[in-house]
Amino acid sequence: MALDYQTEVGEYTTTAVDASALIKKVYAWMCLALAVTGLVSLFTASSEMMLNFVFGSRYMFYVLIFGELGVVIYLSARIAKMSFSSAMMWFIIYSVLNGLTLSVIFLAFTAASIAGTFFITAGMFGAMSLIGYTTKKDLTKVGSFLMMALIGLIIATLVNLFLKSDALSWIISLVGVVVFTGLTAYDTQKVKQLLSMAQTDEVGKKIALMGALTLYLDFINLFLYLLRFLGNRK
Repeated sequence: MALDYQTEVGEYTTTAVDASALIKKVYAWMCLALAVTGLVSLFTASSEMMLNFVFGSRYMFYVLIFGELGVVIYLSARIAKMSFSSAMMWFIIYSVLNGLTLSVIFLAFTAASIAGTFFITAGMFGAMSLIGYTTKKDLTKVGSFLMMALIGLIIATLVNLFLKSDALSWIISLVGVVVFTGLTAYDTQKVKQLLSMAQTDEVGKKIALMGALTLYLDFINLFLYLLRFLGNRK
């Protein structure tokens, strides 16, 4: 998932912040969110009480899923008007909710394959993010194509909920890996460009936070699609 946060924080034409320092915060906050999600997932998967909370009710899991979507929409729409500390709080809340729902992977896949896939994802993500940060080529056209592909991916996923086709599921997973690999480079370049135009530290930190959320989502989605290929089911 990619977020259009440029319109929420505004467009700027002068530089008044240290963009290189802010880009470090992007990755620091992204790693913080990943750590929170991972710890919550592990705790939930190892606790009978938490498993009953998340999966015991027929509707709770879907409530959490829609809760995640609601937090992302709310944060994207309101970040320009809320304080940075409030925005950070919502970011952490999202990573906790995501941890609760992602605990299901520990029930379906072996811990060794989850760990292996995580490190492979980290390597791919790091390489593509580095490309996005250092390349001189404008990736806007690539990003537009990938966003269209993402919309098609979402539609195909919804259709397959009814078709339950294994072949289509594999195709969706393959396309998902390609899409989020490419989006990692595109989103990194976009975050870098936006940070270079921030006029104030407060605006810069909000851009960095939304960039962290965007790259966090790229990482999580890439990990989940790779897990379908590389994960060993229990």
